[in-house]
Parts: sequence; C-alpha cells; structure tokens
Amino acid sequence: MLDRPQRKRSTRDHETLTRRRLLEGALATGGVLGFLPALVAQQAQREIPAAAPGLALQLAQRLNSVSFDALPSLAIEHAKMILASTLASAALGSDFKSSVIVRDLAKEHAGKSEASIWFDGMRLPAHEAARVNAMQSDDAASDDSDIRNTAHYGTALTSVGLSIGERVGASGRDLLRAMVIGYEAAGRLGEARVGGRGGIHASQIVGFAGAAAGAKLLNLSDEQMAQALGLAAFTMGGLSIGTTSEARQYMGATAAYCGAYSALVASRGYAVNDESLDTRGGWVGVYGGGDTQGVLADRDDWGIVRFLAIKLWPGAHPFSGTVEAAVNAIREAGVPADDVAQILIAGRNRTSIDGSRRPKDYTGAITSLPYFVASAVNDRDFSWVHATPAKMFDPGLHPIMDRVEADPEPPAIEYQWGWGGTVTLVTRSGARFTSTVDAPRGSAPRGIEWSDVDAKYRALIPSSGLSRRRIEETLEMIHAFEQVDDVTELTRLLS
Repeated sequence: MLDRPQRKRSTRDHETLTRRRLLEGALATGGVLGFLPALVAQQAQREIPAAAPGLALQLAQRLNSVSFDALPSLAIEHAKMILASTLASAALGSDFKSSVIVRDLAKEHAGKSEASIWFDGMRLPAHEAARVNAMQSDDAASDDSDIRNTAHYGTALTSVGLSIGERVGASGRDLLRAMVIGYEAAGRLGEARVGGRGGIHASQIVGFAGAAAGAKLLNLSDEQMAQALGLAAFTMGGLSIGTTSEARQYMGATAAYCGAYSALVASRGYAVNDESLDTRGGWVGVYGGGDTQGVLADRDDWGIVRFLAIKLWPGAHPFSGTVEAAVNAIREAGVPADDVAQILIAGRNRTSIDGSRRPKDYTGAITSLPYFVASAVNDRDFSWVHATPAKMFDPGLHPIMDRVEADPEPPAIEYQWGWGGTVTLVTRSGARFTSTVDAPRGSAPRGIEWSDVDAKYRALIPSSGLSRRRIEETLEMIHAFEQVDDVTELTRLLS
C-alpha cells in the first residue's frame, strides 16, 4: 500500500569533540588554529555513521509519496462519505450551547479571512475555522468512528481539510487524498498506543489526522510533515473521563485546531525533536504500548477502507452493535415492550452496563446504554429522532431501562470487533429471543451504503437552515467531489 521511500542520509555528526582533543590537535600542527586542516583530513578518512530517520520522518516520507491515482476507489468513496457524514453531524450540533460559545468567541477574535464557518458564512483564520466547525460536528456526536479505537478522525479531516483547502485553493482530489492520508497516519499511530497508558481520550490521536492532512494540503516537504506530526504529539492531550461531559466535544475541537495549527507552524520552518514519536521519551514510549513496528508496516489495504464506520444513529458508537441487536430481537419477539421482563446484554465489552438509567441531558442520553436499548425495545427502532428531548427524557422509558442488565450467563460467541453485542429478551411468559450484531450497519466490515449516508444527510442537514434545493446541490457535489476544482465551491453552498 505505502511504498517504502529511499532512506535519506542525515548530516548530523554525533561525534563530540572534547577540549583536550582540540588542544592536542592544535599542538600537533604547530598552532591554535593549525588543528583544523588535520581534523578535516582525519574526518575525511573516516565514514561518519548516518542517523536513521526518526519515526515521524519515515511515516511522512511514505504518506507524502502517495498520489491520488494510487488510491483505491473505495478509499475515495469512504472519504466522500466522511464529508457528507461530518457536515450532517455539524448541522445537528450547530446550535448546541458549546458550539455557540466557541463560535461566538472565534467571531469576536476574528482575524485573517481564510476559511468559512459552516452554515454561518463568516470567514476566519483556517485553524480557528477548523476548531469551530469541528466543535459543531463533535457536539452532536453523530459523526464517524474508526472501528478499531472509536476515534472520530472524520471530524478533524473534514474541518481541517476544508479550512486549509479554502486557504490554499485545493481541489476536490487534493482534499480527498489528504483525508485518506490523514486517516492512515492517525490509524497507524493509534494502533501503536494499544496497551499503553490508560485514561487518555482518543482525541489525542485525532490530532495526527488533521496534522497529516493539513501538511499534505499545504504541500509540505517530508521533513515539514514530520515536524507537523511531532508538533501534534507535543500539543494534543485528552482525558477519557471527559467523554460524559461537554469536555468530549471540546477535545474533538481542540484536536482539529491542533492538527491545523501544527501543519501551519511546520510550514514556517518550526522544528521539534526528530524523535518526537519514537524513543523512550517520545509519544509512543510515553503514551503507547511501545511498539512502533506496525506504524511503518507494509500493508495491502488502507485504514479508511477497512475500519471506517459511519454513525447511522446518534450517540456512542460502541453501542451500535448492541442497539441493532435489540431492534432485531424485539422485532423477532413480536410482543409489546411491556411484555419484556428482562433485557440481557452480552458482548466483549459488556460485563457491566454503561451510562445513566435516568439521563438528564443530551450527553447523558447519548452515553447511556440503558437508554439506547430501552428505546430500541420500546420503539422497535433507533434513529435520529432519538436525539430529541421528547425521546431522551420520556419517563415512560424508565421502567424499561430498569430491566436492562448484564447477562449472567452470556452465550459463547466470538466477536471480531469490540463493538459487538448480543441482546436476549426474556418475555413474561419465559420465551427468549436472542440477536447478535458484531460489526454494526454503516461500518466497513458490513459495507457502507451510500443510501444510508444520503438518508443521514437529508435527515440532519435541514437543522442548518439550508434550503432543500441547496441540500441536494451540496450532496450531489459531494458524490462527485473528485471533479471539484476548488473546495470553496462547496463551502460557499454551505453558507
């Protein structure tokens, strides 16, 4: 997939000259400055060992060498699906409190007119526009995820990509290639974090997606892209505890800002440690499991092809398999929700029930497995309507949520994906109905259908206030985005 570029020889000389050796050279040649010719001759006779490029540079060399025509068609299709999904999620989240706060602050500060705020039209510096637009998408928690690690790369790739794309006048092909490359960078580095320090939010690796995509759109050299990745490593943080508060979208927006700003700073020649990702004190050593081999491994596929998952309903993506199984089970049972005595949950990560049984706000509902499953059983479905207050705070769901529990005797099922879930409904008559979903609908292992993405777009984009005609124009453009000459053709339609 990624061709291995030729290794560049480093000019760094690791040999240290001590004061004693300098004096000895001076005396041997008859003067204080006389040691210089002798030293030069001595060095010329000895080959100086070249330092191996750091992990960031090796990764940048591979990513930077990829042409649009070398990418598989499915990678391009998935990148376009990310565009549609992210914009749809941003429309839904555009009037959430945290989006309003961040957007208003950014507009007050203003600055150079480079990139548009979606559905608003005001133009800001590219990195600020990336943060505002990412906040809108992350706010609604209706974007995409990487099924390996539940990181929302698409929000950063779209917000950074369109913002820097506007700044430089990038084409649709330029942006789609940058998105695929950014997805790959973050995915590979995310894998290196497996088994590492706990409690770190996945937004930390999302910053790498924006940095790599931004660097590609800015046409940075290998060395500059490596510096952008290094800058993101030094900048981006995140705590997993923030998932259940407004910190969740703050971290997502910060990741986009970090990625865009890292690329812009690197474009000016800013340099950090060459070993910022590897070595004992580097990013992988501090936060990851310590294994960097997979970051540069030769593979036959792309992460965006194999691991992309588009949300087809709101909220925590790891619940998707379980909620889909609940819908299947209640439809098979064919009984009213009141006839269900127990709702038993099993799965690789389902030894306990996550989330509140009495959610009090949007964040509480979209991170509540009892809410997801109870709604699915009650309505025989789970869709975008379940992100509305009428559904989330319906007291009629309380008794159904109380019946949700971890299965004390889970069925012996092997799950390939961490999102897999099994739901068993036990009726009051004692009948049992069981359904298992490993990879949910809308995920790469199942195959992502444009019909699902289009339905999501048409369901959520109206929240932005765009006219029906404009909605169809933008969706048609996204479908053929590789033919777009300048990404501002899309952002103008979003205003």
